[in-house]
Amino acid sequence: MPIYLKTIGFSVVLIGILEGVAEATAGLSKGYFGKLSDTSGRRVPFVQIGYAFSTISKPMMAIFIYPLWVFFARTIDRFGKGIRTGARDAILSDEATPQTKGKIFGFHRSMDTLGAAIGPLLALIYLYYNPNDYKTLFYIAFIPGLFAVLASFFLKEKNHTTDRPKTTVSFFSFLQYWKESPTTYKKLVVGLLIFTLFNSSDVFLLLKVKEAGLDDTAVIGVYIFYNLIYALFAFPIGIMADNIGLKTIFVSGLVLFATVYFGMAINTNIYFFFGLFFLYGIYAAATEGISKAWISNITDKKDTATAIGTFSGLQSICTMLASSLTGLIWFQFGATIAFTLTATITLIVFAYFLTIPKPINGTTET
Repeated sequence: MPIYLKTIGFSVVLIGILEGVAEATAGLSKGYFGKLSDTSGRRVPFVQIGYAFSTISKPMMAIFIYPLWVFFARTIDRFGKGIRTGARDAILSDEATPQTKGKIFGFHRSMDTLGAAIGPLLALIYLYYNPNDYKTLFYIAFIPGLFAVLASFFLKEKNHTTDRPKTTVSFFSFLQYWKESPTTYKKLVVGLLIFTLFNSSDVFLLLKVKEAGLDDTAVIGVYIFYNLIYALFAFPIGIMADNIGLKTIFVSGLVLFATVYFGMAINTNIYFFFGLFFLYGIYAAATEGISKAWISNITDKKDTATAIGTFSGLQSICTMLASSLTGLIWFQFGATIAFTLTATITLIVFAYFLTIPKPINGTTET
């Protein structure tokens, strides 16, 4: 995506803004549709519609080249993600116990990321024979998108009873949950949001690798490698988290993240980038699914989609700011300063998380 955007004239700053706005759209819609899912007691329709929106966006990326239309197409894709995420995560949570949340969410991350590795691998093969033909790839991506939509129709809706009155859900009504949520949830989310505020889109890591001298094929190869590591480790790390603690695994992931960003700031060796992306894959496996498992273990089951959606909504606002901020810092001061600042803030967040009680069987230590 970042390579394609640069070929049609997008600057680093504009790429950062585009990714930030797209993620903010996804995040705000995650909160709303998560709340709507909990209120209605339904999950499956949100998953089906969400995948349909993301699928439609793929050919749109190939058709449109003007920035405003590219923004629109990219936003449609993220909007689809926002519709499905809260309901999908609630389905996953319903299939788990507090003792198996890490395993369930880890398995999901492994499967999701395996697809994120296979897709670019096929793209890499295509680009080898058809250099720079990015538009065709977006048309091709429409096909597996259709299969994803069809697969969603095999989901069976469970009966989610709710004693809440049937009221209209406004777009920002999920923010009310913040006032009603448990104190531990608030403490956890505050830490996650501070981290997110300085954790920009991965496109900047890929741009750093490209600036170091790797061609487009090698950059895609690095991305595939990262996703394979992520997919390979997410499930076993999820199982490990259930055994030794979600918090322990999560904070370990933060240390790896800081290490990667410090390395990105000073590294000029092309081969060393693969080592950094190896660590980055393990970091992702140790945090992304684990954070949702942690949230679902400290909140009421009837509020699962709302709790995760509220966090995701606030998180994506921070992601928008982070991507825009990183793009500006990179433009003004260079990549080294941008990556060093992110790594330093992460270590501060790591210290903060050490003060949060560990979740145990759906509760917390006192």
